[in-house]
Amino acid sequence: MKRKVIFSTFCIFLTLAGLLILIGVMVLQARMDNWIGVYILAASIVTLCAFAFVYSPQYVIVDDRAVNIRRALATKSIPLSEITDVRLSPPTMGTRRLMASGGWFGYWGWYRENDLGRYFAYFGRSSDCFMLFLKDGRKYLLGCEDAPQMADFITRHISVR
Repeated sequence: MKRKVIFSTFCIFLTLAGLLILIGVMVLQARMDNWIGVYILAASIVTLCAFAFVYSPQYVIVDDRAVNIRRALATKSIPLSEITDVRLSPPTMGTRRLMASGGWFGYWGWYRENDLGRYFAYFGRSSDCFMLFLKDGRKYLLGCEDAPQMADFITRHISVR
């Protein structure tokens, strides 16, 4: 089963506005012949986009062996044999970012909630989320279109094992 990660309007706005502002300031720095400023802004844009390409989720794919989070430059695989439970679980207002994106090319990184503890997230809209609980205590919050069907699909595959 393969489902696309849909980004919220806020994510799209934040990403586009952020890029446009950074590029705009970089152009202004170039017009003022402040090349150090241009280089610093260019390096910032490259760094921010590199992190996004490494972590920003595009698809959630489940096969007979693993849950795969497809990203632009890599795929994160979570073996089905390691998953103990799957629950629909949108993030709450009490969620704190530890080291994470708050909408820059989606939501990804380490988050913390009082009732759930620390977890790693890959999602685009909070309404499309489900959480994987692993045997070793790790937790992953994933999001994709048709999240309830995806969670049911994973539950059926882990119960067979």
